[in-house]
Amino acid sequence: MGASNFTEGVDLAFKVIFGISLFFLVGITTVMLYFVFRYSRKRHPKAVQIKDNNILEITWITIPLILVLLMFYYGYVAFRPMRDVPMDAIPITVIGKMWVWSFEYEGGKLSPVLVVPINKPVKLNLHSDDVIHSLYIPAFRIKEDVVPGKKNYMWFVAQQLGEYDVLCTVYCGLRHSYMETKTKVVSEAEYAAFLKALPEKTNEPEGLAILKKNACTGCHSIDGSKIVSASFKGLYGREEKVVTGGKERSVTVDDAYIKSSVYDPDKDVVAGYQKGIMKPYKGIVTEDEMIKIIDYFKSIK
Repeated sequence: MGASNFTEGVDLAFKVIFGISLFFLVGITTVMLYFVFRYSRKRHPKAVQIKDNNILEITWITIPLILVLLMFYYGYVAFRPMRDVPMDAIPITVIGKMWVWSFEYEGGKLSPVLVVPINKPVKLNLHSDDVIHSLYIPAFRIKEDVVPGKKNYMWFVAQQLGEYDVLCTVYCGLRHSYMETKTKVVSEAEYAAFLKALPEKTNEPEGLAILKKNACTGCHSIDGSKIVSASFKGLYGREEKVVTGGKERSVTVDDAYIKSSVYDPDKDVVAGYQKGIMKPYKGIVTEDEMIKIIDYFKSIK
């Protein structure tokens, strides 16, 4: 028994395709080496014209066609059940954003780890806050793209207790390789306890919500840690050394500086960081949203 209900079908399709490919790899290589030896120039210094052979041509058209259809059949048989979600599947919303996964359970409760009960169907509704991601759980043999503005889903039944990797398989920016978490398969009792222990959804500051919506927290932390760019914590009022027009100077982070950095990020680049990483948000972040962002920065000094 595999880690999920799809393991057996996907593995069988892979074995069929791999077996056919291996057979032809060995077969074609062997025939090629035989021809190189058998029809070498030393043995046949004078080339001989070979007439066409209708039976041979029909054979090498028919056999590959049958093999391709066979591979398609096993692939389709493995894939088709992945789109038929049971009515009693547990709904969980997956939120992908640069560069972290989060999982929203009933009541808006969020978890950084996907926790599911064993032997129960689970439906994952996929949502992206920014760019295209792709949710992949290798042990379960399931993968689906997470596209902004497009509804998509995947489902499975976890059949073995334990922890399994969750990855992103679409390059989504500088920290794409760090976009990973875990799936924990637990008993029904542990799952019920997990849901009960999840903190209730709280209303976060509007400025922070705007930053998250625009994927700013993927590069800038709010706890002082360094990710790709400077942390937002203690930013407002801080003295920063920036490079402007190739020259280094000191500036005080105030309303004007923040606004300029959001709308024209390459104008004043903080010393030690590269230009060209952040895109301009002119026309994306409104003036009203900018005020809320600045108010949030003032609150986390």
